[in-house]
Amino acid sequence: MVARLKRKLLHLLEQRKQRILLSPLYDPDIGNVDVRSHLHEAMNWLKRAQDVGSDRGVSYGVFFGQDFDLSYPETTGYICQTFVEQAQLTSNSDLLNRAIAMGDWEIDILLPEGAVMGGRVNTQPSPAIFNTGMVLLGWSALIQLTDEERFKQAAWRASEWLVAMQETNGSWICGNSKFSNPESTLYNVKAAWGLCAAGLALGEERFIQAALRNAGYCLKRQMSNGWFPDCCLTDRRAPLLHTLAYAMQGLVGIGKVTGREDLIDGARRLADSLLKIMHHDGFIAGRLRSDLSPAVKWCCLTGSAQTSIIWSELFLITCQEKYREAALRVNRYLMTRHDIRNPDFRLRGGLSGSYPVWGEYGRLSILNWATKFLVDALALELRISA
Repeated sequence: MVARLKRKLLHLLEQRKQRILLSPLYDPDIGNVDVRSHLHEAMNWLKRAQDVGSDRGVSYGVFFGQDFDLSYPETTGYICQTFVEQAQLTSNSDLLNRAIAMGDWEIDILLPEGAVMGGRVNTQPSPAIFNTGMVLLGWSALIQLTDEERFKQAAWRASEWLVAMQETNGSWICGNSKFSNPESTLYNVKAAWGLCAAGLALGEERFIQAALRNAGYCLKRQMSNGWFPDCCLTDRRAPLLHTLAYAMQGLVGIGKVTGREDLIDGARRLADSLLKIMHHDGFIAGRLRSDLSPAVKWCCLTGSAQTSIIWSELFLITCQEKYREAALRVNRYLMTRHDIRNPDFRLRGGLSGSYPVWGEYGRLSILNWATKFLVDALALELRISA
């Protein structure tokens, strides 16, 4: 008991020391809310995160004061989707070439059974349902744009594996990442969106129907206020806004392409509840209990960026001004906490997982997926403000 308490105390002291020494390294300019500047710097950070390694994946991120981490297959998959979208919007061939390189790297490391590995790229990989769905989003975007056979073959193998692993009720219990709780993966509906996207790109109805089964399972578990139980990697009773937002993104993504308004309505239930609890400055607590009360005092910037994306999507679907206003407000919050003037190019333009930066999620770290979602949120702001 004494030894355990001593270890805990030493850990807390070390965290306190890191907070004091490292948090000042990230220095946002709270007066700069120019959308194009923040979008430009975030894209530049993502490009650097791809260029630093020996492969063509995108680095997991940067712990303050350290170098770029190894490439991360899961998030490289949906960063690929963002690069395809930005390439189309800007007619930038470099972005498309980068996306193709990401897609080819994902093919190179695809596991024999057709799954994408969990965690950072490693020599002892294990399959992961969610990660496979995220890479399918990237491959599907590449298929739609390039029609290349190698991306079709990879997407087919990955989709077949996801279908084979699915339970009859539409859920995925087996095949989840070893870094997750297999009984708390309702956010897998975003992986179902990847499967649905692949079904559309490949013209395979089985994949679309499997995705719809998972979306239906997700809706059955949802509470009346929109909250999702069992929807977090670590705390099923107070899930991260990040994983709750994954569920919303999956439902909207599948609902839009299949014409299933009930799926969009499911995401809208939670989006409307989040509208009510967001502070006037755009703050949303990083973990939420089942009554949507805050479980923490810090903000999950990652989840806030995802929620902005959902509100913008709902504005485009419904034309209701409340969603546009909410997206703009949370984007202001994000931009005033996004460092785009840092002389350290490992930090400049990347988005931290939490704010304050010593918050629990992605503590004292730049995360590639947080930065990707910021890009998507700001790109949508330009669209809904045009």
